[in-house]
Amino acid sequence: MDVEIRPHIGVGPFRLGMPFGDAMAGARTWGRVEHSPEGGRPPGKYVVVNETYRFEFVLLFEAGDREELTGIEVWRFRDEAADIRFLLEGIDVFRTPADDLPEILEERGHEVVESDYGFEEVTDLGLRLANNSSFDYPVDEDGDPLYYDYVLLADRI
Repeated sequence: MDVEIRPHIGVGPFRLGMPFGDAMAGARTWGRVEHSPEGGRPPGKYVVVNETYRFEFVLLFEAGDREELTGIEVWRFRDEAADIRFLLEGIDVFRTPADDLPEILEERGHEVVESDYGFEEVTDLGLRLANNSSFDYPVDEDGDPLYYDYVLLADRI
């Protein structure tokens, strides 16, 4: 299965600016919502767990009058054999080596900047990439993660 990461638009069925009710209806088609803010309404984070492919979406809703989706986090699948790809401009962000992905994006004209917090930011695409989770993902001989395990798409980075 291929899931498209579309900068400034969304990830899979989720769209930035999507109303809360529509996002929750979409979430139920992908898995179960495991965590939500007290009261079950925005603002807050809603963790959508997909058991089939063992990955998570986190849907972000900021405070304000409008209950709209402002960010989408995708956490890498935990099964290396999972038949799922998360594609950004045709590139599998979770299977392309973390050392190579920034270079590929820069070759395509996107500036990749390391933030003060250790994330790689691609501001023109509204993306943040990281490889710092505590899950047991593949590592190199120095123990560093081989791949990114987190992507944030947001209306502003």
